[in-house]
Amino acid sequence: MKKLLTKKTSLNCRGQLLDISKPVVMGILNITPDSFYDGGKYSEKEKVQQRLNQMIDEGATLVDIGAYSSRPGSTHISEKEELGRLIPVLELIVKFFPDLIVSVDTFRSGIASLVVNKYGVSIINDISAGELDHKMFETINKLQVPYIMMHMKGNPKNMQSNTQYKNMIKEIIAYFSKKVNKLKEIGVRDLIIDPGFGFSKTILQNYQLLKNLKQFEIFGFPILAGISRKSMIYNHLGIDAKNALNGTSILNTVALQNGANILRVHDIKEALEVINLVELVQ
Repeated sequence: MKKLLTKKTSLNCRGQLLDISKPVVMGILNITPDSFYDGGKYSEKEKVQQRLNQMIDEGATLVDIGAYSSRPGSTHISEKEELGRLIPVLELIVKFFPDLIVSVDTFRSGIASLVVNKYGVSIINDISAGELDHKMFETINKLQVPYIMMHMKGNPKNMQSNTQYKNMIKEIIAYFSKKVNKLKEIGVRDLIIDPGFGFSKTILQNYQLLKNLKQFEIFGFPILAGISRKSMIYNHLGIDAKNALNGTSILNTVALQNGANILRVHDIKEALEVINLVELVQ
């Protein structure tokens, strides 16, 4: 496969152009009770509003909202429960943050349609790249919003039992190649590649993935790195997620040097500092 001549430097977010010629920060807003780092912290509207204000003030370009926990072994919830968590937060955003670029982390096409059409969500972030809902690709085509597709084998409950590869990088590239070709065929143009750190990968495989991140530039689409405070950091260092900020900043630096365009993080200010400093040496 030949490398594309140029990588996309902007995304059309419902008429608002998102410039990614310089790396940007995606703030994480988990509204699940059991997220590995901030589970349960943002279950009240006042706390959500405070957190959104903080992320915007610190310089987040966009915010990714997750209402379905995808941590290893997480409990499956119904579409109704996922929407029950999402809707109050999206209503709050429409009221107080109407210009915010919002991504919703969901693998369900029905939820994708509702949040885009009713609440103006700009981006859909699908951990399964259409594998858990085969209507997702046609839905994204109808919605015409940027689509983040991530690599994972299986589902959140069993993904860490699916870490066997003959050649991991080649297999993940082949996985995305099929997805990209299919999406292009039906008319989807704004794609973001997420290689899936922590999803169906061992600790050492995550570092192999990070080392080879630049290979995913072959598709010509932006690369998202979601490394923030993950177990690949704290398990290796013998600490916990609360103490993994330093490790996160180090690995975000490596990700940027290896081609990442979007850093999906819990800590906005620190990620922006990393971007600004890395820019000086590239």
